Amino acid sequence: MVSRPARTVAIVAMPRVIALDYSIAANVLGGHPGYELMVCGEPGPVAAEQRVTIVASHGLAALARADVVIVPGYTDPHLAIADAYLDAIAGSADRGATVVGICTGTFALAASGITTGRQVTTHWRYTAQLRQLYPETTVIDNVLFVQDGNLLTSAGAGAGIDVCLHLIRTDFGVDAERLASKDMVASPARPGPQPQIVDVFSPPGADLEATRVWAVKHLNEPVTVAELARRSSMARRTFIRRFREQTGMPPIRWLTLQRVLLARRLLETSDWSVERIANVTGMGTAANFRAIFRRETGMSPSTYRRLHHIGAAPGEARSST
Repeated sequence: MVSRPARTVAIVAMPRVIALDYSIAANVLGGHPGYELMVCGEPGPVAAEQRVTIVASHGLAALARADVVIVPGYTDPHLAIADAYLDAIAGSADRGATVVGICTGTFALAASGITTGRQVTTHWRYTAQLRQLYPETTVIDNVLFVQDGNLLTSAGAGAGIDVCLHLIRTDFGVDAERLASKDMVASPARPGPQPQIVDVFSPPGADLEATRVWAVKHLNEPVTVAELARRSSMARRTFIRRFREQTGMPPIRWLTLQRVLLARRLLETSDWSVERIANVTGMGTAANFRAIFRRETGMSPSTYRRLHHIGAAPGEARSST
């Protein structure tokens, strides 16, 4: 892996900050050696919910040198936020920093003006209010998180963990994300489009987890929707509907993302050729693999390997063939 300096993460200690959202970002990102964490706010203690007090380690001016700016949720998001906070958030976005709004933190991003004409999400209880207050922002309902360029916004609580793990995966690779999720005793980041809430419980025997586990073990094969439906004992249309309800996406899209995840891990942990990885991940030819990988990650396999390669994983044979 190419050696590079730690990325600076600034958590904004907003007035009325939600302690859980703040602590999620502090623990998930603060526990990773690739990040240098600072807490930014106006001078003095910040009163959070549940009688928690947070004291900023840096002033708002420090946001000017942050690579990632995290805005945790805060109570009463319809109330005004001081211009000093909004100006610092807007300035960070304008210079290209990654700006993350967790839960109602999205309201501060919108109030700063950086979400106009862009897609965001927030906790499901607040999507209608966000849409009403900021009609020029496209609010996506019932998803875990949304990325639009350098903006990342998530739902509340558990979705904050997902978006932080997504950041680690983006910055340091799939294996780094797996280690971070293991430390958190959490699953790797769930896909952003996955629903925040599911109103209909799965009837007995209808859960699709076993089918998904089987599919992941057979990514090198031409897995079809018909085969997945058969293994789930469902009609094809019923299976597609239930799969979308549980994952937030169609089966073929989910399979593509799983193949790309496997390819990322192999690029990170092995010296396998592009042709071999294309075959193992079920993406066919090297040319097809390169096209899919670039579409999904924004970079070529060789560039990804140069940035994230960490050598062979324990027990994995290294090969250049």
